[in-house]
Amino acid sequence: MLPAYGDGDWVLVSRWFRPRRGQVIAVADPRDRQLLLIKRVAGRQLHGWWVVGDNPPCSTDSRVFGPVPRQLLIGWVVGRHVPKAP
Repeated sequence: MLPAYGDGDWVLVSRWFRPRRGQVIAVADPRDRQLLLIKRVAGRQLHGWWVVGDNPPCSTDSRVFGPVPRQLLIGWVVGRHVPKAP
């Protein structure tokens, strides 16, 4: 299964949001905060938010790095643009 979002895709992110189960959000990777991850909110835990990828067998998500602290949640993904290949 191919990823829903690919390298080079542009995403429109709203920073004003309350994380809700099922929302697609942008998060800073807890292991390398310069990387952006697109994940789905699975729920809230004591130490942060549990996020999962839409393709669990091939996804790096909270099963690997644990709950994501609130300060690493960037925003709610409200749109995507896939640039045309040259």
